[in-house]
Amino acid sequence: MPLVRIDIKKHQDPTHAKRIGQLIYAAMHSAIGVPENDNFQILAEHDEQHFIFDPQYLGINRSDKLVVIQITLSEGRTVEQKKLLYKTIAESLNAELAVRLEDVFINLVEVKKENWSFGNGIAQYAL
Repeated sequence: MPLVRIDIKKHQDPTHAKRIGQLIYAAMHSAIGVPENDNFQILAEHDEQHFIFDPQYLGINRSDKLVVIQITLSEGRTVEQKKLLYKTIAESLNAELAVRLEDVFINLVEVKKENWSFGNGIAQYAL
């Protein structure tokens, strides 16, 4: 059960953030086996005063088209699966929406399964 947060600078196309989310879900489905319909996303667009980043940290030249993606998911994926996920997301955003590879920033947050409640006040994954 991933929870995906996508942050971008305000875009002229009102469907841009949603399209990014669709591509990220497809990448998670193919790269790390996220189940069908397991799609929970928070999409946020910011003005330039509320979207701060270093344009050259680690020698990567970022533009104001930066896409910040934070994925919270249950622990257990291998390093290889994570690398495939990063690559799949970046390449699909580049191919479908012309987002530069340098402008794809991804952060995974892994949590134990008992840290989820999908509703009804129940920890559905707790053993």
